[in-house]
Amino acid sequence: MSQPVNEYDLIIVGAGVVGCAAAKAFGEDGRKVLLLERDLSEPDRIVGELMQPGGIQALKALGMEDCTEDIDGIACYGYGVYRDGESVELPYSMDPSSGKQFRGIAFHHGRFIQKLRQSAKAAPNVTVNELTVTRLLDQDERVIGVAAYDKTKDKEEAYYAPLTLVADGIFSKFRKDFTDCQTKVLSHFVGFLLHDFELPYAQKAFVVIAKPSPILMYQIDPHDTRVLVDVPGEHLPKGDDLKKYILDVVVPQLPEYMQDSFKKALETERLRPMPSGFLPPSINQCPGTILLGDALNVRSPLTGGGMTVALYDVLTCRDLLSRENVTSFTETDLVLQAMDAFHWKRKKYSACINVLAMALYSVFAADDNENLMTVQKGCFEYFKLGNEYTQGPVDLVAGVNPSPHSLIYHFISVVLYAIYIMFAKGNAKDIPKNIARAVSVLYTGYVTLFPFLWGEFKG
Repeated sequence: MSQPVNEYDLIIVGAGVVGCAAAKAFGEDGRKVLLLERDLSEPDRIVGELMQPGGIQALKALGMEDCTEDIDGIACYGYGVYRDGESVELPYSMDPSSGKQFRGIAFHHGRFIQKLRQSAKAAPNVTVNELTVTRLLDQDERVIGVAAYDKTKDKEEAYYAPLTLVADGIFSKFRKDFTDCQTKVLSHFVGFLLHDFELPYAQKAFVVIAKPSPILMYQIDPHDTRVLVDVPGEHLPKGDDLKKYILDVVVPQLPEYMQDSFKKALETERLRPMPSGFLPPSINQCPGTILLGDALNVRSPLTGGGMTVALYDVLTCRDLLSRENVTSFTETDLVLQAMDAFHWKRKKYSACINVLAMALYSVFAADDNENLMTVQKGCFEYFKLGNEYTQGPVDLVAGVNPSPHSLIYHFISVVLYAIYIMFAKGNAKDIPKNIARAVSVLYTGYVTLFPFLWGEFKG
């Protein structure tokens, strides 16, 4: 009897958010898809727990909106922001297509992933296997498939396809095959849970702007609230030093009613770090492969925009690589042309979401930078002006209006408002000094935003 040949139209490495969504999308387009994941048990991670309304819209477009159901997720309708004893509520705007308020959702990451995997398995033409991809197979300078280890058989097997989609996450072991760029780690978000804890604004995420950097909280099931404490720097304090840092530096800056709950959690809960940084995207020009998700492009998790970018990337890829445009993935030139178009077409949403995340993180993590602290105060005061001023910025965070022009407009508005406040609180003798400060603050605003824009839009 002849051995079966493991041949597919598309092999996907990684059954996370991107891998599952892509498997369903391409399987429904008539492609024979193999989705590989080293461990199909429910993941236990602190990433990918808050999906913005833009991500919900992308899920609906993929026909996967039911994946957020029956996982004890909590609807999210905006943010609360706290700074120096004051707080402001920032609700999501109304969806003009439905007349209802835009809605995000927060959940346990693993439960959501398992629902995505079930959806992928149920899709036509999709095979899901628990195998560890060890290497990409290449021939004549193009990837022709993967080698994967099967622990049940204790052997490595080859799987072939004219196109391999790599979506193995922020710690991608295959990224080096595509680009020399690596994620620049700026800080770590340290996660833990608070149990039966009430946030100041029901069904809204909560951000504490503290020194040296922010704290993010959101409820992920009826009893659990996720806390993410940002700790600046590439290297994280270890063990008791980390607990001491949070206890001594972070806890005193929280609203008073939260402090005892945080202290108790530091004694009982496991502290789990994840790196936070920036990786600008590279053009997919490696024949036979494409790179998606956090393996391709990383931004700060502060605004929760990662899954929105990832799911819209899948939609854009699906459309550009549809059977109508590319009959077979063996047409390498057409695939490469499509991926070149993908790199530029995704900018209309990815650049805005990525740059907003990094710029906002820079402002909220101002620490002792006097100019950034001025912008930070101006940003908070801008939030207090009401919906007429905040709807645009909130829509940007929500991912429902990812317009780079809107991002630039509102960021400049915040900087100018910060300068206005500085002059308004001064007196006549401060004018010469404040003019010099205004120039410095403007420059700081420029270098906070535009280098990230350049990183997104350069080739």
